[in-house]
Amino acid sequence: MAIAVRRPDGELDIASQPLASIYKGRLRNMPFIRGIFVLIETLTLGIQALFHSAQVASAEDEDEISPAAMWGSVAIAIAFAIALFFIAPLLLTRYLIDPYIASDLVSNLIEGIIRMGIFIAYLWLISLMPDIKTVFAYHGAEHKAVNAYEAGMPLEIGAVKSYSTSHARCGTSFLLAVLVIAIVVFALFGRPAMWLSILYRIVLIPAIAAISYEFIRFGAAHSENLVVRSLLAPGLILQSMTTREPNDNQLETALSALEKVIEADSNV
Repeated sequence: MAIAVRRPDGELDIASQPLASIYKGRLRNMPFIRGIFVLIETLTLGIQALFHSAQVASAEDEDEISPAAMWGSVAIAIAFAIALFFIAPLLLTRYLIDPYIASDLVSNLIEGIIRMGIFIAYLWLISLMPDIKTVFAYHGAEHKAVNAYEAGMPLEIGAVKSYSTSHARCGTSFLLAVLVIAIVVFALFGRPAMWLSILYRIVLIPAIAAISYEFIRFGAAHSENLVVRSLLAPGLILQSMTTREPNDNQLETALSALEKVIEADSNV
């Protein structure tokens, strides 16, 4: 893993470290199981990178992040996501919609629509924050760098500028797939008691994430197929909210991180 951060003096701070065995073992390559590991990887490595970048960008003395702080942040992130995107839509549907409808299928469909509405509204609201706009520009720079690398282009600012800020394997598309597949999975259980519905929406998240990851992985590998491309289109469109056109400094940062990863992997 490599992290490139623009320091206050304008120079780049580039750090790298080997990935822990949990991210590289046999289970990481097993269909469906690997989706759960990717979810853990995204949360833990993402939060670790955020902590590191915040410390470097603010020119603070960097102390090592304790495992307790790391997993505590992951737990808070998971609890917030479950409460906002899974429990809240369930409560809204159960108490405001269900008294007026008799169909379990319609209830789950409405809940799913509310869930996606909350998700899109959340993305739109945070996109208004100046710091998040910067984050989304770096997100766009990351995609341009990866797209250029996968196309075999040289990792230079001029060569990557023309590439898209969207990518078929983006986490935004993954999250949208989770929300859509959740509608199907939860519909299989009808409308059980409230406590049981809440339990399903917690314990089934790893399974939904695993299915969603396989969908995104398959879609990226077969993106030339017209049907597959149409299924991927909503996720690519949604990425217009989570990415922005980066400037040259942001592209340089993304390319530096990618080059460091390539260099480190070549020495393994």
